[in-house]
Amino acid sequence: MRVLAALAMMMASLIAVPAQAQSRSQAQPKFTTPAKAAQVLEDNVTGRPAPPPVTDKENLWLLDLSTGGRVTIWLRPDVAPKMVERIKTLTRRHFYDGLTFHRVIDGFMAQGGDPKGDGTGGSDLPNVPAEFNYLPHVRGSVAAARADDPNSANSQFYIVFQPRFSLDKKYTVFGRVIDGMQYVDKIERGEPPANPSRIVHAYVAADNPPAYVPAPVAAPNLGAPVTLPGAAPATKPAPRPAPARRSAPKAAPAKKAATATK
Repeated sequence: MRVLAALAMMMASLIAVPAQAQSRSQAQPKFTTPAKAAQVLEDNVTGRPAPPPVTDKENLWLLDLSTGGRVTIWLRPDVAPKMVERIKTLTRRHFYDGLTFHRVIDGFMAQGGDPKGDGTGGSDLPNVPAEFNYLPHVRGSVAAARADDPNSANSQFYIVFQPRFSLDKKYTVFGRVIDGMQYVDKIERGEPPANPSRIVHAYVAADNPPAYVPAPVAAPNLGAPVTLPGAAPATKPAPRPAPARRSAPKAAPAKKAATATK
């Protein structure tokens, strides 16, 4: 009888497990944006610093791209404070204005932030030590580019097109695109691209930047004017004859000074 009772209890527990799992799954909140999802999931883990709100302008990095619009990146000082501070410092020095995306691999990422434009450059500031963290390399993730030395990040960064989880905890992820990813998708591909896309301006949202203004498009050089076959060449009108010069009038004789009469 004891054996039968034990078997009955085991069967009851096995039946209850899927029901508990289903109730847990139904209790999970629905997320409207990746940023909100990250916020909720991280709140369930104890011992981690709280991320800044997505409305915190001090931690919103704005990139005006030559591809047609503004990209908003949510910075994460809670997991990469040194790299986030570096980004803000260089942005406020206008370091990123005009720099190109020099290495862009379709289906992988777009890399920029190099003043030399060939992947070997950086700022005049010291390198930033590694801040590898739990943030994954998902679409829109922004991470610090580096050389073989884990502590060699400086000014370069990359934006992920498609997930690349093999890079997790090997590179410092310090932010994520929360608006304008369509302009990132338009970045010219190539290593280097034939016609590289550029960062027109970079801003920290707290600095009250102006609205996005499209980059001016240079007028194409059409070359010298062309005369169509059979068309008479344009001629300049004949110059009009100069009017005859009139002789200068003779000077009036000087009047004698009047003298007083007595």
